Amino acid sequence: MAEEQGVDLVEVAPNANPPVCRMMDYGRYKYELKKQAAAKKQKAQTVKEIKIRPNIGEHDLDIKINHMREFLEEGHKSKVMIFFKGREILHPEIGHMLANKIIERLSDVGVVDSPPKLEGKNLTMILSPKKKT
Repeated sequence: MAEEQGVDLVEVAPNANPPVCRMMDYGRYKYELKKQAAAKKQKAQTVKEIKIRPNIGEHDLDIKINHMREFLEEGHKSKVMIFFKGREILHPEIGHMLANKIIERLSDVGVVDSPPKLEGKNLTMILSPKKKT
């Protein structure tokens, strides 16, 4: 039947009783398997962004840090943007202290990919998930 239709007879499950065979284009089947294997290898790592202000409340900061922790545990990168409004930019050390606090509290699940740097009125840093051993 396979020869009549111009396709291949492929044994799909040789250990089953009786063995299972399918009529299919074997070249296309191998191509699909290779494509699926490549998709599994290439895990998309997205960058999740969190925006905060330098005078954020302690409870609000806890919530933001918990969100970042979830992102890092899922394997995503987390970008932290501390944005200054008005005269807040006169005290960038407050933003740096906040960034160091975040790094310290997330050190168990993430590492600093790019350290905090001031770009205009924003202090940005990127955290990556720790490699699992």
